[in-house]
Amino acid sequence: MIRLTLRQFRTQAVIAFGLLAVLAIVLAITGVHLAQVNDAFLVSCKATGDCSSSANPIFQDDPSLHTFLPLIVLVTPAVIGLFLGAPLIAGELETGTFRLAWTQSVTRRRWLAVKLGLVGLASVVIGGLLTWMVDWWQSPFDAASQNRFDPLNFGFHGVAPIGYAAFAFALGVTAGVLLRRTVAAMGATLVGFVAARVAVTAWVRPILASPLHESLSFSAAHPAVGVQAPASTFSLIPPPVKVPDGWVYSTAVVDPSGHTLTSGGLQQACPALGQLLNAGPAAGPPTAVHACIDKLSATYHVLVTYQPAGRFWPFQWAETGIFLVAALALCGLAYWWLRRQYA
Repeated sequence: MIRLTLRQFRTQAVIAFGLLAVLAIVLAITGVHLAQVNDAFLVSCKATGDCSSSANPIFQDDPSLHTFLPLIVLVTPAVIGLFLGAPLIAGELETGTFRLAWTQSVTRRRWLAVKLGLVGLASVVIGGLLTWMVDWWQSPFDAASQNRFDPLNFGFHGVAPIGYAAFAFALGVTAGVLLRRTVAAMGATLVGFVAARVAVTAWVRPILASPLHESLSFSAAHPAVGVQAPASTFSLIPPPVKVPDGWVYSTAVVDPSGHTLTSGGLQQACPALGQLLNAGPAAGPPTAVHACIDKLSATYHVLVTYQPAGRFWPFQWAETGIFLVAALALCGLAYWWLRRQYA
């Protein structure tokens, strides 16, 4: 049974690991050059003592790879689910070849376990190797930008893509068992995988741990007064606050009780700004704006809600665990359904 599964999986394995080998060669060559450019920049800027304001040249080096590598990591789990998971059982159920294995003293449990074990392990290895290579290549960018915890970047780093690959594979297998048609299973896998990723990113990940809060005075945060279109009302705009390698949920101007400063409250506190409503997008005379900010600073402050950089790996392992548990549950469902339908 193991030899048969390996022969059936041979073509897909050769293609997948061949593409990984090609990508590894490209990343090894360009990654060494990238590290040299980054090291030279760090030596130069440290000598002048001005690393924060100097532009790191690595962001102009290999821009195509920098753009497309995250996309490759993003779509690879979905590809695994579509082309490794969905056809694995659906193809045999569709053609009826499963009956041959079951009449050769091979139990349903062993038949499914061997297929899930071998191909599923290969899927996890593919996801892990890809993520490890891309993480290594991206490390100079991560050190310079310090934003890997950002929701748009989180799924391209660490161990989370391994969980995505396992889940996509299990989802494809289960869809194939339930639908018994390869094309239908592929469509259901794609929709289900995208829905799961969006749901976890938008609703589950933010509540894995309670965020921290930090209060900044107006003098430290430097908020600005601007015009909101299309209502043409003034609002106090807190600046974007960057937490190195952290995840900033929000920044808001609040009072000691945590109530947000509304546009009406701003105009009531600073009536001199009312005459500027029709002045266009400009913030108005600097003296009026500064006087308003100085007045509000006695009562209001900027509240930053964020996850610190130290929680990056706990979040990675937690999200990976969620997808691995879901993958195991899907495999259990597939086995139960096979026994129920083909008893």
